[in-house]
Amino acid sequence: MKPNTPILPPAMLGILGGGQLGRMFAAAAKTMGYRVTVLDPDPAAPAAEFADRHLCAPFDDAAALDELARCAAVTTEFENVSADAMRFLARHTRVSPSADCVAVAQNRILEKARIREAGLQTAPYQAVCTPEDITAASAAFLPGILKTATLGYDGKGQIRVQTPDELKTAFAGLGGVECVLEKTVDLRGEISVVVCRLDSANVQTFDPAENIHENGILAYSVVPARLNAEIQQKARQMAVRLADALDYSGVLAVEIFVVGDTHELLVNEIAPRPHNSGHHTIDACAADQFQQQVRIMCGLPPADTRLLSPCCMANILGDVWKDDGRGPDWLPLQSDARAHLHLYGKKAARKGRKMGHFVVFADDAQTALDKAQKLHGLL
Repeated sequence: MKPNTPILPPAMLGILGGGQLGRMFAAAAKTMGYRVTVLDPDPAAPAAEFADRHLCAPFDDAAALDELARCAAVTTEFENVSADAMRFLARHTRVSPSADCVAVAQNRILEKARIREAGLQTAPYQAVCTPEDITAASAAFLPGILKTATLGYDGKGQIRVQTPDELKTAFAGLGGVECVLEKTVDLRGEISVVVCRLDSANVQTFDPAENIHENGILAYSVVPARLNAEIQQKARQMAVRLADALDYSGVLAVEIFVVGDTHELLVNEIAPRPHNSGHHTIDACAADQFQQQVRIMCGLPPADTRLLSPCCMANILGDVWKDDGRGPDWLPLQSDARAHLHLYGKKAARKGRKMGHFVVFADDAQTALDKAQKLHGLL
């Protein structure tokens, strides 16, 4: 198959990872007429229920990768997949996004360097790879947050530090692994832009989502963001500029800090896949982020990203499950005509685990947030 030849149904598409993002990808692909193979070592992987085939094996299993390589195209639902596995797959089939782009997102040091190479600003930072990297110069980045360079998510692998002594203790506490010391900024909010890019001539963005976190985990995403149109447009342009600099092909989420009275925009990090803050697109946009993921990996241009209604997405964590394993009372949420519930089919709930989400429509963003918070309080 030529590199730019569109892949059409009923072709078999593959995905590395079978969590909720893989589940929603599989649902979109199946609706569009494709078949789906999921590679995930969990026998109860949520995506397996929606897939035609579940390869229950480690992500680096040679036989499973050989099987996945027979798919017409392969994508991923998370960034911590082996880049080498993706490079192997790319020698045999179409892979989106590229292994090189995924590798950038796997390492905060490399990620921040590439963001700056694209001409975009980040918070001031210093790479801390050895105890010797903590010098007098490190004081310029204090107070700050020490973050592991790899494998951090939902606030994990991060420690706030105020002094050089605290920095040394935190670095040791994180195991002495490669880290980034990021200076604390006057954070007024966070927005994220989901970019859908096939190539430089075919790129779309969804409206920026305004993200609200609780205990380091995304709790609500409000769309449209409660920021002026100029700032939102600048955020879109920044996200596209970064995708262009990476020569990215796929769905890319760009998280951006809103800083200070002037609402300066600083790029925080990227995710080379659909994103939690884009889940509202399933209900509230002309085409959702998972349909876009399918289209782009198949060599098709991104579809319409129009927002159809102001809305708010709310995450549902395992915290609202009872100690005996019983779920919450869904009736108040399900009885609301402007609320849409999505559960991920996970077998066991635990605190901090994302078990589902819901989306609430309203006439404006603030009302949507207020309503989402009220409904969440009833769970």
